[in-house]
Amino acid sequence: MKRKIIKINSELCNGCGLCAAACHEGAIEMVDGKAVLTRENYCDGLGDCLPACPTGAISFEEREAPAYDHAAVMAAKAAKEKAAAPLPCGCPGSMSQTICRQEAPAASTSVPSQLRQWPVQIKLAPVNAPYFDGCHLLIAADCTAYAYGNFHQDFIRGKVTLIGCPKLDDGDYSEKLTAILAQNDIKSVTVTRMTVPCCGGILRAVQTALAACGKEIPLHVAVIAPDGSLV
Repeated sequence: MKRKIIKINSELCNGCGLCAAACHEGAIEMVDGKAVLTRENYCDGLGDCLPACPTGAISFEEREAPAYDHAAVMAAKAAKEKAAAPLPCGCPGSMSQTICRQEAPAASTSVPSQLRQWPVQIKLAPVNAPYFDGCHLLIAADCTAYAYGNFHQDFIRGKVTLIGCPKLDDGDYSEKLTAILAQNDIKSVTVTRMTVPCCGGILRAVQTALAACGKEIPLHVAVIAPDGSLV
């Protein structure tokens, strides 16, 4: 049947997940960091998701689509409540957010975090998150923050941070990093890696992404030994 249904522009979607949370019927899910209408028969065409979208990625269209199945929606809600399912945006830890920090008082003895955004995992970060615009990007092998004692002050401060482990994570980071570099105004890229050979994978992924993104972006590399020293 021909009816009114939502349309999601993936190029405008920044992966915030707010539309998925606003969709009470569960028609929208987050797939690879983007909102996707995965169940057309769950979409009632009323558009509760529209005002939730901060980038205007959602609109209405009239086209052939399955009829709205209220019974299926109610059954899915009941099953989800029974199973204590996660939030509709996926893992709560993947929700994109900018972190605003105040300067610590002069007399404070605590060391403030310099992290400016969330999430930090390369695979979870939305490609078009607003915090990428005009940023200096740090891409860190995750062990480096544990080995280097002053990592926040010397590397994270003033940068947007992404982390990963090329040995333990499945797949290659280069495609995701290429998209981030190509679609955002990245001012520079800093890579921190350990001296161990497997850690070279994260640098190779960045170099591949820089070559493929079509931009000239400065690259800085810091190599850290297990004892915390810079090599």
